Amino acid sequence: MSTPENALNADDVLRMLADYYSAFSTLEVQSILPYFHEPSMLISSRGVITAPTSAAVAAALKPTLESLRAREFGRSELSVEIAKPLNASSTLVTGDAIRYKRDGQELERVGITYILHKAESGWKIAAIVLHDAPQSPPQGKS
Repeated sequence: MSTPENALNADDVLRMLADYYSAFSTLEVQSILPYFHEPSMLISSRGVITAPTSAAVAAALKPTLESLRAREFGRSELSVEIAKPLNASSTLVTGDAIRYKRDGQELERVGITYILHKAESGWKIAAIVLHDAPQSPPQGKS
């Protein structure tokens, strides 16, 4: 059941994720780290990474950031499918991370699900699950 408090939580979470995507688009790990809870978890087809500290998050993100730099990454944005507050301090968000090249062409879409936790300093990413994007457009189309 949706309550005004849950709607407010979802709005706060979506604002935080928009800020995170702006920081991620810089590909500067120090700009990205403040958005992660300590500890956090990253799950992908490569396995599960538990990151007890920001240094562990940085190490986990490094290969992705290097790969994106090599592929002329310009920016990314989140297309939200579901934003569901689970309780006052946990929210689930799922959608597509849409990544663009510097020239504006779509580079790729990655299905992504976040579990966010409300810490003393605000909403933080506690877990990220990368998965197939449900509706990827044909290659070369935007």
